[in-house]
Amino acid sequence: MAVARVTEIVSASTESFDAAVRLGFERAVKTLRNIKGFTVIDWKASVEDERICEYRVTLKVTFLLEDTI
Repeated sequence: MAVARVTEIVSASTESFDAAVRLGFERAVKTLRNIKGFTVIDWKASVEDERICEYRVTLKVTFLLEDTI
């Protein structure tokens, strides 16, 4: 029987929403083991001088907890 945990990660990019998602995921795999998936739960953008200057996403990352026995 598996037990999973969900953690939220906020990531930002000046390029695109896609780049922000990839950056967040790539950072998550450096710290979390057994990642099984993620959901983008929020998309935001910052605007300056009528232009998008930053794309920001919030990810819910699901990973399996390791057995301690």
